[in-house]
Amino acid sequence: MEKKISPWSWVPTLYFAEGIPYVIAATTFAVTMYHQLGISNTETAFFTSWIYFPWVIKPFWSPFVDVMKTKRWWILFTQLLIGIGLAAVAFVIPTSFFLQSSIAILWLLAFCSATHDISADGFYMLALSEGDQSLFVGIRSTFYRISMVVGQGILIYLAGVLEEETKDIPLSWSITLLVAAVLFFLFFLYHNLILPKPEADKTVTTGNHISNFFASFESFFKKKKILIGIVFILLYRLGEAQLCKITAPFLQDPYEVGGLGLSTKEFGLIYGTIGVLALTAGGIIGGIYIAKKGLKSSIFPMMLWMNLPNLIYVLMAYFQPTDMITITTGVAIEQFGYGFGFTAFMLYLIYISQGEFKTSHYAICTGFMALGMMLPGMGAGWIQEVFGYQNFFIWVCICTLPSFFLLPLLKIEDKFGKKE
Repeated sequence: MEKKISPWSWVPTLYFAEGIPYVIAATTFAVTMYHQLGISNTETAFFTSWIYFPWVIKPFWSPFVDVMKTKRWWILFTQLLIGIGLAAVAFVIPTSFFLQSSIAILWLLAFCSATHDISADGFYMLALSEGDQSLFVGIRSTFYRISMVVGQGILIYLAGVLEEETKDIPLSWSITLLVAAVLFFLFFLYHNLILPKPEADKTVTTGNHISNFFASFESFFKKKKILIGIVFILLYRLGEAQLCKITAPFLQDPYEVGGLGLSTKEFGLIYGTIGVLALTAGGIIGGIYIAKKGLKSSIFPMMLWMNLPNLIYVLMAYFQPTDMITITTGVAIEQFGYGFGFTAFMLYLIYISQGEFKTSHYAICTGFMALGMMLPGMGAGWIQEVFGYQNFFIWVCICTLPSFFLLPLLKIEDKFGKKE
């Protein structure tokens, strides 16, 4: 009889591992790295936005994770590949062809990361009882957030320290990526030993799973007012999708070109650590607010809270403050607002996913959510370089308006999301 393994021994590490490659490949880490390596804002925004693509199409290949091998096997396999991928990026950074090669590797790494997401979430449901699933849902979320602090804060801070010590930017980022690679090899070894082997974690051998996959797509697009809902999902973060691609260059560019002149180390501390903590606090408070008011009553004020703080970047671009407290406060307020408003968005995805194929419909929604980040982000760098930082941030504020115009057209049940 297999010895019972406590969820405390693997749930925190599994979801910490889930967040790291996403942060490195698709968010602030890659943007900051390429900016420090001298890549233009146009190229950085375009290429790093493409890395979102695996999360866009994740719903299309999630059934194959079920029909090929077990969830445990996929977790270990993808963690090993992610470690190899991070090491490969580290080795190509000092080369003359680093941009093309590193983007290609990060794109493949993103596929591994998205597959890891699918297998980890499936394994979580198979390995835990319903009671333990409820108990550990907050734990998994917390450690995912901690991974964001590590990826956007500590790793970028480490790269900044190495930049100052070695005076060699490519070497600094290579070492940082090697640290992340070693971390993933340790995850692979640890989880190979500690992950349980639940009886329910078996390869799906019937054809029903594939037929249900197509049935779920058909039923999703037959939902009432689904086209308006899809457009709303795509536009909800239209401003934020562009802002997040330019935040790092703006905060780090010198004053002469309109930036705030932060070092890599300062950026990792302010945006990657304090900003992520503010984002997390906004998400927690947003969840409490929705539980009291319900989604229908709270979504408009939460959208305001998410989008109005973008004006802070307009002010910082005009006045270019040098005081670290002022910059930190501005970043923290914007990130808190984003976390607060994003909670309403995630609950709307849950609302629109209700029905027989709840899990599949939610996966489809997250695909559209990723597309809503990918497409606007691709052009953000070009827009900024044409119009400058000041006008770019004004443009970001204008881009927040379409979702407000669509809001009255949505049909949301009065009590959905409200805790009775």
